[in-house]
Amino acid sequence: MHRCLLYNEEVRDSSERFLSPGQVGLLNGWGVFSTLHVSDGVLFAYERHWNRMMRDAQRMHVPMPPSADDLRTSLLRLVAANHAENSTLRVAIIRNTGGAFDGPGLTRPYDVIAFTKDLVNWGSHARLALKRDARHAANEFAGAKITAWSQNLTWYEQSRQRGYDEVVLLDEHGRVSECTSANLFAVFGGAVFTPPLDSGCLPGITREILLEAITVPGLSVAERHLSPADLEQADAVFITSSTRELLPVAEIDSLRLRSTGSPVASQLLAAFREYRRAYIHRGSTEVVTR
Repeated sequence: MHRCLLYNEEVRDSSERFLSPGQVGLLNGWGVFSTLHVSDGVLFAYERHWNRMMRDAQRMHVPMPPSADDLRTSLLRLVAANHAENSTLRVAIIRNTGGAFDGPGLTRPYDVIAFTKDLVNWGSHARLALKRDARHAANEFAGAKITAWSQNLTWYEQSRQRGYDEVVLLDEHGRVSECTSANLFAVFGGAVFTPPLDSGCLPGITREILLEAITVPGLSVAERHLSPADLEQADAVFITSSTRELLPVAEIDSLRLRSTGSPVASQLLAAFREYRRAYIHRGSTEVVTR
């Protein structure tokens, strides 16, 4: 984490102490968050991140800042303070009151907390473990990106202890859902599939862009339920996230993956980077002309 963080509308030193155990969301994971890629000082796909946080906040009864533009302005001040023009930014909206154990003297219904850190080099590929019954797709709150993240962190840590980079999470029906912090795609010829939201997966922003905004001649990207056996038959498997972009998968636990040398992931990655480049160019122009 970089030296400065955002606390509501103020950029503060991360060594300061200004949070209270009485803030219900801190001890109960009652909040929503998103992780953004900052590129050349622009918050990539900010509108999509905001919209997802709004949807999840409504489901989870978490109050949100009234203005997307005001929050973006505050986040950009944090980026400038940390000289983090190319970085990873995480922003969380924490609910402060509710339940039986909220503390006295809380004057705000929520707090905004955000910080930046250096970009991570994820390497050229990922090796994935496999975890059954890790997502309950029928749960009312399945797919909400909330700050109660300890299960994901535990599964991620377990996979790292076993020598893997991440872990494929299966739902209660044995279907592929997602990883702890990434979505998963499988390639079959010119068709690329990712599990639908009713598998319990999070609606990742990179996933959303590939489904809605990227076009590569001869390729189609769509939702489809996938089994572990499907992954064994795929020409290629890759994972996506705001920090990883598109990362090829070289191994999945006990599965026998095919390796056909499919260029599809590379083609989609090139198209995704071009989409981001165009977005950053538009964003840079907006910042300059305001």
